[in-house]
Amino acid sequence: MACAVCGASILGGCQGQKESVAADIPQGQDEIILHAWSWALDTIASNMKQIADAGYNYVQTSPVNTCFVGEDGGRALFSQPDDSVKGKWYYYYQPTDWKIGNYMLGDRDDFKAMCDSARKYGVRVIVDVLPNHTAVDHTAVLPDLDAAVGGHENLYHANGFTDCVDYNDRLQCTTYKMGGLPDVNTENPDFQHYYMQYVNDLIALGARGFRYDTAKHIGLPSDPVDPKSERNNFWDVATGREAVKGLSLSMPDSLYIYGEVLQDRNVKEKEYAEYMDLVASNYGGVLRNVIAAGSTKADDLTNWQHPADPTQLVTWVESHDTYCNEHASAGLTDDQIRTGWVFLASRATGRPLFYSRPAGSTRENYWGTNRIGNRGNDEFYHPQVVAANKFRHAMAGQPENLVFAENGAVVEVERGDKGVSLINFSNADQALDLATFLPDGTYTDAVSGSTFEAKNGKLTGTLAPLTTYILYR
Repeated sequence: MACAVCGASILGGCQGQKESVAADIPQGQDEIILHAWSWALDTIASNMKQIADAGYNYVQTSPVNTCFVGEDGGRALFSQPDDSVKGKWYYYYQPTDWKIGNYMLGDRDDFKAMCDSARKYGVRVIVDVLPNHTAVDHTAVLPDLDAAVGGHENLYHANGFTDCVDYNDRLQCTTYKMGGLPDVNTENPDFQHYYMQYVNDLIALGARGFRYDTAKHIGLPSDPVDPKSERNNFWDVATGREAVKGLSLSMPDSLYIYGEVLQDRNVKEKEYAEYMDLVASNYGGVLRNVIAAGSTKADDLTNWQHPADPTQLVTWVESHDTYCNEHASAGLTDDQIRTGWVFLASRATGRPLFYSRPAGSTRENYWGTNRIGNRGNDEFYHPQVVAANKFRHAMAGQPENLVFAENGAVVEVERGDKGVSLINFSNADQALDLATFLPDGTYTDAVSGSTFEAKNGKLTGTLAPLTTYILYR
């Protein structure tokens, strides 16, 4: 197939427009994750049909482990001193034991019911897991956990209560305290055995994937070894390559596992990628730069900014951390986030993750209704989001070609000659006139009804501000 701009093969590269090409796309690259952030387990279960109908293959829960009970068990997402209901969303990231169920999201029965609902609608469950640390108040750790590792002192690394001050020092990064959270000795076989019982219990109830929180803070075989440990083998155990005390990961070939390995200097992405898929955190920043500027000239969308193969990347416009921690992405409007999502979902590789913002949230009130357990806002099934999700599935295996408007306002994501998505990142109407592989004819967007004309290798029409369009051959 030849490029309408320069005559080059679609797989060989186009000289007339900035572009990116993907070929030989492996199975599974059409999959999509919904991050049901802070939704209660029964809330997820009751919305499972809508999740499936919207085109998501996976639903990712927040951590379901036993956790620190903060602020008298209040279930606010983020309370202020004068709020009547207290709470903080991040308490479920402070384990006090590795068993299923917590006061924030639901108990073991709720988890099973959610997994049963997921199975009914063909959705797979990813659980956010965090073996790297315990609660800031380590005295809240429960007796069963202490007993399993032979005493409280055996639960932590030698410097597990020493603050990490240089995240690019691998010994500090993987064995020191992070953000006030005491660092667990993940290399202790007794801990590994106890933790893997939790993981296998999740699998037995229906979990089919895991997101490893703070994965870059758990050592690799090539990393320095903690004084209390003999070798760094956690990832071999966690991914099923190695048994611990006779216990192995259940169903290793049926699980989707990825790690939160946030990019920085001296982060061993390639070695982590030998064990699992990884988050494309830098690419998320690049995409947000483009969205904020309303122009593809603001950054390079053709470079994944990652040494791992793009087929191993979990991509996002924003994550719960970029939204909640420093609000790096929280100022972007829902319309802006949607343009970025349609771009990501239209691409040939990566597994895009849609972060569900809080219900009722605005750009002035990031927490919205401010209650843990509530369903997020309606964006996860917005018609343009759903259209992009279905486009991704329909285009499975098709190569991609990115075509950028000269003024930077619009990008066209072509998938072979089978279809295209159009994204207007700007807040103004745009007259479209871009090269295309689509055969001559009139094409209609299923959401808006807008029509576009392909003729002699050019696609023309008009795009509304901050709006996206999906066209099929």
